Amino acid sequence: MRILVDEMYPPALAESIRLAGIEATTATDLRLAGASDEELFGAAIAGGYAMLTENVGDFARIAAEHSNAAGHHRGVLIALSSRFSRRPGGVQPLARAIRSITSDQIDDRVFYLKRPDDD
Repeated sequence: MRILVDEMYPPALAESIRLAGIEATTATDLRLAGASDEELFGAAIAGGYAMLTENVGDFARIAAEHSNAAGHHRGVLIALSSRFSRRPGGVQPLARAIRSITSDQIDDRVFYLKRPDDD
């Protein structure tokens, strides 16, 4: 799975996710710093990335509009701040949550990540 990490996260999060064995990139890596959510979503589609974000409202809407227009996307992963910390200690649970899903579970969907210890 390939992940495009939303700009709301510090760049170190993408590096930590990579160190956990998941391919991840950032808006800055793609030279899209300051881009709109629509532009980031477009870059995710073009690059075959699933989006990782906390921004439920905007990305759920953008994904729905894209799907309603018969478009395909690799998924939107929602990591709510109430479940995952942006601090270094939150990276491993986030990486485990990402590794626990498969692309076929998230293709063309908005998927809410669960901490591995959530029931």
